[in-house]
Amino acid sequence: MSHNYKLGELIIEGKTKQVYELVDNPELCLLQNKDRITAGDGVKAHDLEGKAAISNATNGKVFELLNQAGIKTAFVQIAGETASVSRKCEMIPIEWVTRRLATGSFIRRHAGVPEGYRFNPPLQETFFKDDANHDPQWSEEQIISAQFKVNNLLIGKDEVDIMRHTTITVFEVLERAWATRDCALIDMKIEFGVDNKGEILVADVIDSDSWRLWPSGDKRLMKDKQVYRNLTTVTQADLETVKRNFKWIANQLDHLVPPPSSLVVILMGSPSDEEHCQKIAKHAMALGLRAQLRVSSAHKATEETLRILAEYEGSGEKVVLVAVAGRSNGLGPVLSGNTPFPVINCPPVKPDSVSQDIWSSLNVPSGLGCTTVLYPESAALAAAQIHALHDHLVWSRLRVKQLTNFVTLKKADKKLRNLNL
Repeated sequence: MSHNYKLGELIIEGKTKQVYELVDNPELCLLQNKDRITAGDGVKAHDLEGKAAISNATNGKVFELLNQAGIKTAFVQIAGETASVSRKCEMIPIEWVTRRLATGSFIRRHAGVPEGYRFNPPLQETFFKDDANHDPQWSEEQIISAQFKVNNLLIGKDEVDIMRHTTITVFEVLERAWATRDCALIDMKIEFGVDNKGEILVADVIDSDSWRLWPSGDKRLMKDKQVYRNLTTVTQADLETVKRNFKWIANQLDHLVPPPSSLVVILMGSPSDEEHCQKIAKHAMALGLRAQLRVSSAHKATEETLRILAEYEGSGEKVVLVAVAGRSNGLGPVLSGNTPFPVINCPPVKPDSVSQDIWSSLNVPSGLGCTTVLYPESAALAAAQIHALHDHLVWSRLRVKQLTNFVTLKKADKKLRNLNL
């Protein structure tokens, strides 16, 4: 346990963790993991030395990835080997399960569906947290009808919609990340809490108790808690195998949050276009891209433009080029004609010559594939969508941007709908 935090009251104790108040910050709490593994609502339980540290590391890395992608979570930081600090939330008593392949309880409940049946989009299920009744499955209508009041927020249809969209986004972000390690995320469960500002956050923990993971998509290679669930008798050797699997997962997660590598190079024909280019760079960096600004005129310094191009082609980096040139845009077409890199034109149009400025970027010679967008944000988004094909973090930022748009509209609609005009 970390000694940097002054612990207050024990708020709650579960099968595998304890949650403490923090004396110096009432908005935060400390989650202390236990060296304990359980299954079947606690019917099967064993002490497993070292599990607390592995679970804590796994949870920290998963939430770091989600936070980097832009998802709103309760996680703040790791606080020692077996503990972490989170925003204090009141929990919504629902488990949100997302499935990509049919397996486990789903095929037991749905006779005739073969194991491995693929859900596109991922299938969503909800379960009411009630150990005594083995967490019964609930419909959306049951959740809404229960009228849960959580930290003064009434959980209605809008809140359920927000949680459903968030859950699928969390699953897809982690599925993409695991795919980079040749590992299939089969299904997973998450929970939500509401903080004292009425904000719905992904809360609790996400560790190897939370998902099914099949390396190379092969069930026989499973590395998750299902290995423990499947054991009829549990020997010390079995527990060591489970622990090794959990450790393998924690180690793999080190590779899932790489430093930004996808590069967008913004070439301007004149230094007077710098302000326009800075806007593109700002939007690009917000999407997880690295951005570089260069100045070169394809008309006045063709050789230098091609030399700059050769520099990036020889770097071995993954590059998308954005050409910023008004009037007669020679820059984009010259770049496009001399490199296989994607080229996006984003001319800085002037009000008095809009049509001519755009036309020179659109009416390019045959054999050239440069595209044209008008707004700095559009240029950054277009570059990010190209990079998202190989960079799971950029893909995640784009996916979360869609989620944020959805949530913002939902909240605005709810606010206006409830206005007493």
